[in-house]
Amino acid sequence: MSGVIKALAHPGPAPAQRIDSLAGRGISVSGVLEPGLSINEAIARLMAGAGIRGGTLELAGGALAPFTYVRPALSTDGVHAAWYSAPFSPPGVTRLERANVTFGTRDGAPFVHVHGVWAEADGRRTGGHMMPHDAMVAEPIAATAWGLAEHGIDAREDAETVFKIFGPVELADPGPPGSGPRLALARMRPNIDFCGALVALAQRHGFAAARVRGSVGSLIQPLYTSGHRVGDIATEIFVERGVVRRGPSGALEAEVDIVLVDTQGEIHTGRLVPGEAPVCITFEVALEEG
Repeated sequence: MSGVIKALAHPGPAPAQRIDSLAGRGISVSGVLEPGLSINEAIARLMAGAGIRGGTLELAGGALAPFTYVRPALSTDGVHAAWYSAPFSPPGVTRLERANVTFGTRDGAPFVHVHGVWAEADGRRTGGHMMPHDAMVAEPIAATAWGLAEHGIDAREDAETVFKIFGPVELADPGPPGSGPRLALARMRPNIDFCGALVALAQRHGFAAARVRGSVGSLIQPLYTSGHRVGDIATEIFVERGVVRRGPSGALEAEVDIVLVDTQGEIHTGRLVPGEAPVCITFEVALEEG
């Protein structure tokens, strides 16, 4: 592909620190999101029961109805680097395949950021960004969560991108540390390579090896090891599998498989080529030591 874009212009100043992170002892829990609740409320109940104040989830199976979502889209306002499509509300029951979630707070209330793939009632397999208060659980959804009680995640106005974006925060009333492996919650800023940022995050917190749990974000025209490059600069992504470990040279390397939804709702899966996966707006990451 000619004219590959590696960075986007954003409306505000770019802070020198490109990765914001906090780490603590992790908590993990598995459960079921029950029918009759919005995806937001169902997840909030699961996380509250585990004492998790900020974290990530992986969802599988089940169904949603009614259901509303958006796709990534190019910005037309002359301000934002990327935007969202108009909402889609497919009729009937939508069957969830997989999704990842960031859990935190927004305006003082529990809130979730969900990217996933699903099959609509007409059989079309597509995906995008769920509207969390307008996605109702219709059949039980399996959920596995990882998070922290001692630190949180909160959505705040971001001067660089002019979006309200999730990031890790210190809590005024932290809960007790978990008993699991150390877990770093991070927000990665625009135009840095995602694989390189995972390595930097592991190094910052002293992780000799680590695994990505959950995690959602957006990348600019990423290249896969298959040779396929996604053409869109606006994307919705969740991590399918990610590890940071020492490579043949002894240096830490990141190996990341993603699921990406483009502006047309098409799904692209593959392993990222390090150095060829710049962050678009944000990437919200949970990195577990080990």
